[in-house]
Amino acid sequence: MVRKTKEAAQATKEALIDAAEQVFRREGVSRTSLAEIAAEAGVTRGAIYWHFRDKAELLDAMCARTVLPLDAAFARAGDAARADPLGTLRKLAVDALAQLARDPRTQAVFEILFHKCELVGELAQRNAAQHVDRSECLCTVEHLFELAIARDQLPPDTDTRLCTNMMHAYVIGLMHEWVLDPQAYDLLSAAPVMIDTFVAGLETRPPRKAADARDVSAVDAAAG
Repeated sequence: MVRKTKEAAQATKEALIDAAEQVFRREGVSRTSLAEIAAEAGVTRGAIYWHFRDKAELLDAMCARTVLPLDAAFARAGDAARADPLGTLRKLAVDALAQLARDPRTQAVFEILFHKCELVGELAQRNAAQHVDRSECLCTVEHLFELAIARDQLPPDTDTRLCTNMMHAYVIGLMHEWVLDPQAYDLLSAAPVMIDTFVAGLETRPPRKAADARDVSAVDAAAG
């Protein structure tokens, strides 16, 4: 009996998260009420408060059950990062885009977070959590760029911080725009080409640390 009760409670919780995902995506997070989510799930509003304190906690649960693309990619990096850092970065980015292209739930969560969610008021805590996640992501990427220098894949004076922010902006920008119009192009097939183009640019002409502008001009003139 206890097991059946626990299973029923878990089923209700999942139904509420499913309903929240649907209503958030349709109406936007700030314009959605808990009553609307309860109605979508076919339960009473009291059932929501049994499982979730507020809308912010429900949003967190929705995000937590979906392994976001970059998180999953970093978890799979493993020892390959030390042997081929740039190759690992390339694979991480391609895999992240591929997961987004393949998985409807990931697409739904990204659409909500990018385009249907104002992180203010009761959702301000989610903004803080995203900031922490972003910082951890950037640290991991910058470490891989530092390994790329150690493996002579990039020049010693490469500005790894700028490389990191460039790559993050490029990948997140692709995700941000694609979820607006998934029919615009086939992200799954385009991902390798788009990431290869970006990585090739870094290999050919990476940003350098605090170089004197006149020295850079002289190098460019010599190269021309």
